Amino acid sequence: MLKKIGYGALAALLIIQFIKPARNISDAPTPNDISNKYAVPADVAAILKTTCYDCHSNNTRYPWYANIQPVAWWLADHVDEGKREINFNEFLSYKPKKAHHKMEEVAEMVNEGEMPLQSYTIVHRDASLSDAQRKLLADWALGVMQEIATEHNLGKKDSTATH
Repeated sequence: MLKKIGYGALAALLIIQFIKPARNISDAPTPNDISNKYAVPADVAAILKTTCYDCHSNNTRYPWYANIQPVAWWLADHVDEGKREINFNEFLSYKPKKAHHKMEEVAEMVNEGEMPLQSYTIVHRDASLSDAQRKLLADWALGVMQEIATEHNLGKKDSTATH
């Protein structure tokens, strides 16, 4: 009986190898990329590319194990979730209030050490951030947030309103 269960499990494992999720890879232009409107200094761009873009852009660098099911499904779900939170390639499509809030979250998550995820940095050691890199990235996000607030008059009360 255990032998039959083992063969069944092995057959299922082999069959699921042919059911592959779509990959997050795009050669399409990115007119809504954050860098098309807001300054992204080279040192910040390098951090974003190494640490953030696998989950928060339209292009993921896939490791070898992304070809094995069910790992590929888990990675696809993780990338989809990351892109729902913030996608730097689609940032300019966000409404100003949402964009402002997303930059606030970036600064907060980086400052609190919640991003990048520990599960990501275990495998991608180059994505671990030093304190100086955390500060640089968080300060940049706060700067973009301030630009958005200034440009769209966010967080300021209407001085013409009567009380």
